[in-house]
Amino acid sequence: MIQIGSFNKLKVLKRVEFGVFLDGGEECEILLPNRSLPESFEIGEELEVFIYYDSEDRLIATTEKPLAMVGDFAPLKVVSVNSIGAFLNWGLAKDLFLPFAEQSRDLRPGQIVVVCIYIDKSDRIAASMRLNRHIDKDPSGYKENEKVDLLVYGKTDLGYKAIINNRHSGVLYQNEVFQDLKYGQHLPGYIKKIRPEDGKIDLALQPLGHKGSVDLGEKILERLREEGGFLPLTEKTPPEKIYDLFGVSKKKYKMALGGLYKKRLIVIEDNGIRLK
Repeated sequence: MIQIGSFNKLKVLKRVEFGVFLDGGEECEILLPNRSLPESFEIGEELEVFIYYDSEDRLIATTEKPLAMVGDFAPLKVVSVNSIGAFLNWGLAKDLFLPFAEQSRDLRPGQIVVVCIYIDKSDRIAASMRLNRHIDKDPSGYKENEKVDLLVYGKTDLGYKAIINNRHSGVLYQNEVFQDLKYGQHLPGYIKKIRPEDGKIDLALQPLGHKGSVDLGEKILERLREEGGFLPLTEKTPPEKIYDLFGVSKKKYKMALGGLYKKRLIVIEDNGIRLK
């Protein structure tokens, strides 16, 4: 059975003037137009193709890779808006439909929106900005300090909301984020805590505990070597300066510095730190 909105391996049935027909099963032949044909192929060969609907709502195949597929959360650009919805650029000839009912705010062309791509009740591919309907609510597969991929999709008084590994949702707390995060931004992160009482996930941008300190310690030593063995960093150095240099909070920096000092790899002086 073919998977609409995903890549499928389908057998080439026959060649026609405007492309080839592929075996879609259940007596369904799917056109792969000439513009998407590989340079060489044979009748009976299986081709890996993406299946979607063309502008006349007919199933069609392409070897082009879309920006996102069914089940994915992704930031996509608004191409046009009308009375029934918006249309998004997802990298294919036919734009992706975002129904008016699935919009969480007014849209205009040129905006970036984070959406989930899904199959609607009429078996058509569509997008939704109402992400909570599509987020997996069971976080049991994660471990604390596990590295994950994040997609920022909102901001609250607490901090930033992010999609985790294209499935779940979590929060990066404002007082623990020392950089500007943008809506629709992809970045790596870590599972800080899974709260069993409500299944919610707290996130961090750096590894936790000892591992994070070890990694940061290596960065500090590397920076010291680059600067001739000395950095003018003291207790009075602003947190913003620490973040500019190492991308972490001052608290994290001091933890890593303490580890280096105990190993006698650095000397802490009144006007800075020195490589020993």
